[in-house]
Amino acid sequence: MRPSRRLERIPPYLFAELERKIAAKRAAGVDVISLGIGDPDTPTFSQIVAAAQRAVVDPSTHTYPTNRGRAEFRQAVASFYARRFGVDLDSETEVMPAIGAKECIFNLNIAFLDPGDVALASDPGYPVYTGGPLLAGAEAVLMPLLEERGFAPDLGAISASQLERARLMFINYPNNPTGAIVPPGFFDEAIELARAHDVLVVHDNAYSETTYDGYIAPSFLQAPGAREVGIEVFSLSKGYNMTGWRCAAIVGNADAIAHYWRLKSNIDSGLFEAVQLAGAAALGPELDAEVRAVNEVYRRRRDLVCSALAEAGVEVAPPKATIYVWAPVPAGFESSAAYCEHVLEHAAVVISPGGAYGPSGEGFFRISLTTPDDRLQEAVERIRRL
Repeated sequence: MRPSRRLERIPPYLFAELERKIAAKRAAGVDVISLGIGDPDTPTFSQIVAAAQRAVVDPSTHTYPTNRGRAEFRQAVASFYARRFGVDLDSETEVMPAIGAKECIFNLNIAFLDPGDVALASDPGYPVYTGGPLLAGAEAVLMPLLEERGFAPDLGAISASQLERARLMFINYPNNPTGAIVPPGFFDEAIELARAHDVLVVHDNAYSETTYDGYIAPSFLQAPGAREVGIEVFSLSKGYNMTGWRCAAIVGNADAIAHYWRLKSNIDSGLFEAVQLAGAAALGPELDAEVRAVNEVYRRRRDLVCSALAEAGVEVAPPKATIYVWAPVPAGFESSAAYCEHVLEHAAVVISPGGAYGPSGEGFFRISLTTPDDRLQEAVERIRRL
């Protein structure tokens, strides 16, 4: 049975491979500690679960949902954006639910790219930024995120021929996998490029609520002119411990969202309305304290990891956001994959090779902070001993 050529164009998904390796080791009786996947280890907040329980027994949520989304969810997103970012959204035309950020980002490729088109993709970056264009029959042009530039792409380095074919630009701050925050003025640069070349900017805003040391992450839509050229994908997965709920929203440019809705109405039946009502409960100000408490847990773990790495001779600046630590591979290893394989084989700890997120990630590895403190302590001690 032969798969499609477009499927053969993309490699196996990074985290699917990690899951396979973990399962094989554990089946062999090895005590593996995974610091690979960024999946919160603390439960979804009880207020969200209670809202979902009430919604599940409400018969009005049992029918087909509309792709446009339940009014309560759209209004909750709009209210959150006004309160949190000072951005006024029209809940009727500028907000729409998504079945998770991953689904949303992938579908934007199908909605806006034709064969021969280009998507400008952050490198290193979330693998869907590059896999999505390939599955749409288009091409991903990488924008290197270099440490000396604060992990921001040099938009002036994109060639004229690439800009002529570009239709999408994927950016992401706070950034996965590097943990970087957006440098001053970068959103303005992206807007200027988008205006000049008719490019739709897609800002993946998955980590804005996971920040430390007094840093407050902005929305792309706060930048003047952003709504004219861009959209933002806001996910509840990481900040609200809702990875399994698959609850996100696409917000911003009304025309882009209308095109996205046209695609969505042809390929799925929308987000379960009980999940939408749970998401609406999550976004109220009542849960701000819960978010801060979880961030304090991650901050403590961040400091633990950075301290242990320093003791092992690996210096890394503590990130101001996200649930990841991005660190340089120690000397003596030919690649990030070789180092991560070494750590797995000799310490039974799973970490993510930077090269798996793109060529510019080579020379780094990523540690996720979503592991209980005692297991995280054990994992970094095993790495330190290596």
